[in-house]
Amino acid sequence: MNIQHHLLRTFIAVAAARTVTKAAAVLHLTQPAVSGHLRVLEDELQLKLFERGAAGMRLTRAGELLLPH
Repeated sequence: MNIQHHLLRTFIAVAAARTVTKAAAVLHLTQPAVSGHLRVLEDELQLKLFERGAAGMRLTRAGELLLPH
């Protein structure tokens, strides 16, 4: 499996920022682009990487395991 670099970069930015809005600003992307990258990555891995809520994004166990790599 060859995961594209920009998808992993987006994943790391959202994990650090805890919100798509803040990650989009850091990455100089739009919110829909960041959300799209996460959707593609989760589809490719067939894993849910984030719990999404009103308070922001929180890594799932799968997301926590992916982050160090």
